[in-house]
Amino acid sequence: MDHAFKTPLTRGTLIRRYKRFLADVELENGKVEVVHCANTGSMIGCSDPGSIVYISRSDNPKRKLQHSLELVETPTSLIGVNTALPNRIVEAAILRGAIPELRGYSSLRREVRYGENSRIDILLEDEKWPPCYVEVKNVTLRNAAGIAEFPDAVTARGKKHVLELEREVREGNRAAMVFLVQRGDCSGFSPADQIDAEYGEALRFAAKNGVLLIALQATPSPKGIHVEGSLPVVLP
Repeated sequence: MDHAFKTPLTRGTLIRRYKRFLADVELENGKVEVVHCANTGSMIGCSDPGSIVYISRSDNPKRKLQHSLELVETPTSLIGVNTALPNRIVEAAILRGAIPELRGYSSLRREVRYGENSRIDILLEDEKWPPCYVEVKNVTLRNAAGIAEFPDAVTARGKKHVLELEREVREGNRAAMVFLVQRGDCSGFSPADQIDAEYGEALRFAAKNGVLLIALQATPSPKGIHVEGSLPVVLP
């Protein structure tokens, strides 16, 4: 398990998601909880009112909202929607050697400054070869053909990160975009050109110039989230 939930999740029904970071969830005992939704995307296809959801509870007394939205149930899969988790999940997968392209580094650091006032999610280093800059994205969107897609909303920041990774490769370093597909019903990954064509263009440009594109299949459950392996990246 690359991420285990510390306490059992609570099942409920999504009433609505609103103001981007809030959601109302009706628990099975009828109580309605306002929960934190750590996801800046549009959550297309995984925020429909009436959906079965799973929420976690924090024991941090300083938190304004004690519950967080973790999983959304759809007819074909559970979906992990908490974007605070992907960096930790990918880090755990790297450390256990589950990502062949990122094996062999002796040092891993998080949130290292680089580029133009940016922070890289994960920096891998080893004295034997150049450092590898790893950017992680959480993927929840699935198209009608069963292909996972990113982004689910226009992201100028995401485009900036892709181009900064390409710049690192030009300077002699390694770089990788890791797309963590947190649902078990997808057969591949592609950029969502219909939502943000500029992001798709930047991703193709970066891939052509040496940035690794890695799509990981993660299986969410009420117990935790586990990386199963890779998915093919399709750039039509």
